[in-house]
Amino acid sequence: MEVEQYRREREQEFQSKQQAAMGSQGNLSAEVEQATRRQVQGMQSSQQRNRERVLAQLLGMVCDVRPQVHPNYRISA
Repeated sequence: MEVEQYRREREQEFQSKQQAAMGSQGNLSAEVEQATRRQVQGMQSSQQRNRERVLAQLLGMVCDVRPQVHPNYRISA
């Protein structure tokens, strides 16, 4: 009878410690989720702000072709 009571007490202690640990993990998980959302929103707003400038820069580089001979090119005689 004493052994059974001791086992129940220890089980109850374990359950309370487990709940405390899992509760703090749940809170940590929510904080990480919130931080991730803020970072994604920041990246999306940055992308929206810089989209046109980057596109214009890229098109300028692609369309501005300057034909020239590479310095390592050797003319074979």
